[in-house]
Amino acid sequence: MAVGDVSMPQMHVVKGVKIGSAEAYVRYQNRRDLVIFEFAEGSNVAGVFTQNAFCAAPVHISKAHLKVGNPRYLVINTGNANAGTGPTGMANAEATCEKLASLAGVSAAEVLPFSTGVIGEQLPIERLVEGLQPALDSLEEDAWLDAATGIMTTDTTPKGASEQFVLDGITYTMTGISKGAGMIRPNMATMLGYVATDAPISRELVQQLLSEAVNVSFNRITVDGDTSTNDSCIFVATGHSGGQEISATTDPRYTAVADVLTRVMKRLAQLIIRDGEGATKFITVAVEGGANTQECCDVAYSIAHSPLVKTAIFASDPNWGRILAAIGYAGVPNLNVENIQVWLGDVQICKDGGAAADYTEEAGATEMQKTEITIRVDLGRGDAKDTVYTCDLSYDYVKINADYRS
Repeated sequence: MAVGDVSMPQMHVVKGVKIGSAEAYVRYQNRRDLVIFEFAEGSNVAGVFTQNAFCAAPVHISKAHLKVGNPRYLVINTGNANAGTGPTGMANAEATCEKLASLAGVSAAEVLPFSTGVIGEQLPIERLVEGLQPALDSLEEDAWLDAATGIMTTDTTPKGASEQFVLDGITYTMTGISKGAGMIRPNMATMLGYVATDAPISRELVQQLLSEAVNVSFNRITVDGDTSTNDSCIFVATGHSGGQEISATTDPRYTAVADVLTRVMKRLAQLIIRDGEGATKFITVAVEGGANTQECCDVAYSIAHSPLVKTAIFASDPNWGRILAAIGYAGVPNLNVENIQVWLGDVQICKDGGAAADYTEEAGATEMQKTEITIRVDLGRGDAKDTVYTCDLSYDYVKINADYRS
């Protein structure tokens, strides 16, 4: 059961984007498991991908195709990751691109493939290919919800975000979807994200905008500390609502678009945490007072990854010594523990490296019982800060992952 408000908003249509889906029986019956995005000619496409050295076949091919030019189609299957599948997996991913390209009348290099699901099993390529034409036949502008549903694996709910904004008197749209619930610690969970806008943005800036937004959204979440073989995030600017192209970071519209993209992608990233496998609590780990942002991030992730911290939060046990231990082994050089301050919500639990004088176990337990918890740490070393989002670790996480292939 997801934590907090995970409802789908109104998913505004992005001009120049069409979406189709089909039931291809890649792994499961009677559910959408194949999704196609079609982008209008002239759209600019950017991507970021997993840094896992064992990345999946579709990741290799998508990265190669993006280097060639601007893709016109994305094809996404769920139920099978096509990772750890060797030369056959590469051939299957290439065959998917070639078949869709043939049906759509484009080159294979204009197709990006994506897969998510079980690692180490070969794609049922015949069933996948048979689903391409039905997916193409269903292409329409207003199908974001179908796409969000069609890319789910262990997700319990579809994930979407959408905003409209005005630049120079023109109304534009930014809409996106994501999927992921386990194997989440993107390093660019099994995580996929697709965001599109009809604002006119140059290809170079589309990539820059995506990289900057990913760094404060999908690169700041963790469910279990596992970086997937398939993590991918795509950002598309079709330019189909008109206006002069944004081609310089000094253009005031660049900052406006960056703000919208960051909000949309943070929402999509946080939805993954709210729907983390077995999650009962949504946790914000905010670290300030660092000498630089990297050490703030290191401390935040150290806390967010700690199974002892996460299980204590699941049990509503204010065992704050586990938080101090995680801070201590985060690898911050020359850390003076006497400068450390820690809060649970508004309750200070640690002052100057020891128990706060007015802290009570009852106050800590009250904070731990909330479904949304903030752990705030002040390192007392400088002005840098960073934030990571995570969830608790429950019995259900083990059950879900023990049964995943059954």
